[in-house]
Amino acid sequence: MEQLGFITKLLGIKDQNIKIDNLFDGGTHKEIMARLDYDAPPCSACKGQMTKYDFQKPSKIPYLETAGYKTLIRLKKRRFRCKNCGKMAVAETSLVQKNHQIAAAVKQKIAQLLVEKQAMTDIAHRLSISTSTVIRKLKEFKFETNWQKLPEIMSWDEYNFKKGKMSFIAQNFDTNEVLTILDGRTQAVIRNHFLRYPRQVRMRVKVMTMDMFSPYYQLAKQLFPYAQIVLDRFHIIQHLSRAMNRVRIQIMNQFDRKSQEYRALKRYWKLLQQDSRKLSHKRFYRPAFRAHLTNQEILDKLLSYSDQLRQHYELYQLLLFHFQEKQADYFFDLIEEVISDVHPIFQTVFRTFLKDRDKIINALELPYSNAKLEATNNLIKVIKRNAFGFRNFDNFKKRILIALNIKKERTNLVLSRC
Repeated sequence: MEQLGFITKLLGIKDQNIKIDNLFDGGTHKEIMARLDYDAPPCSACKGQMTKYDFQKPSKIPYLETAGYKTLIRLKKRRFRCKNCGKMAVAETSLVQKNHQIAAAVKQKIAQLLVEKQAMTDIAHRLSISTSTVIRKLKEFKFETNWQKLPEIMSWDEYNFKKGKMSFIAQNFDTNEVLTILDGRTQAVIRNHFLRYPRQVRMRVKVMTMDMFSPYYQLAKQLFPYAQIVLDRFHIIQHLSRAMNRVRIQIMNQFDRKSQEYRALKRYWKLLQQDSRKLSHKRFYRPAFRAHLTNQEILDKLLSYSDQLRQHYELYQLLLFHFQEKQADYFFDLIEEVISDVHPIFQTVFRTFLKDRDKIINALELPYSNAKLEATNNLIKVIKRNAFGFRNFDNFKKRILIALNIKKERTNLVLSRC
């Protein structure tokens, strides 16, 4: 009996009215036979005295794992009968809610695992419950928007919900708190959401970071008239590097596919994208050239194949230098000087830069970017990948908010130093 009482403490069952009668080893799981019994309470209907009647058929209550084994509690609950009105009642316990079969501790574990970004089917399998139970617990989470508060610095971006369907996300730059997730990124959807904030609240926003998705620009100015728009520096450089890569491909396709020039430009394309100041000086054997060469020597060979490639590479490196050194004047002066002489691919990118000059200057002068929100998007991809995708947008939205806005409790385990 003393051992059975110890099992009660080990399982964390605090109800003193639950007594363990026996323990059964099922090989793959443990079954605990228990009963719930206490003195008869007053009748809830006539306030008369009830008496003990009999025990219910044992309830199968899945419980948390014990010593690595799944645990099932077979709990017999005492039934009571009123002497006066004949009303029947069943004993209640804190272990499980009335008319429920899932233990309260299991429901708490479901919430904990949802915070840890695990798939709902995995949670259900781990706790020996149905997926619908996990979904019901997910729907219990409530997230309310405070329409009287917006951060001074806000980030906008989008992520892929389904194939061909983008969704909008806004985040507090300072705290990384997700402000909203919208089903779609159209101007109407975004405008209708943020217009629910009073104008005085929207006027408090001072800085907005975003990528180079142009429909956001005018919309942001309408909704937040005092906010400065800061473009993400990574996306600016990405436009330049893609232009350089497309020029390389066009020049490469002018050579015969079996020629050394074609194969070298195709194999060592990354050297043309890389910052020339960060090239490795280590010498390795290069099968394409049948010689031991450094990255700089390979780059010189690539540039010797085409004067046009060399000119655009040198321009690309110079623009990259001015941008990284945050020299906005030199950056735009150089663009205006060469825009009429460069390849049409570069001309398109340069026209975009000149059109968004003020936003790019903000990116160079202000210490803000969309990097934090891009990191959030990576976490969203992890949630989506773990679940093998979502069909229901509301469930996906809640999983994101649970994972990112609810702070996880950290437990520090102290290991023995014996």
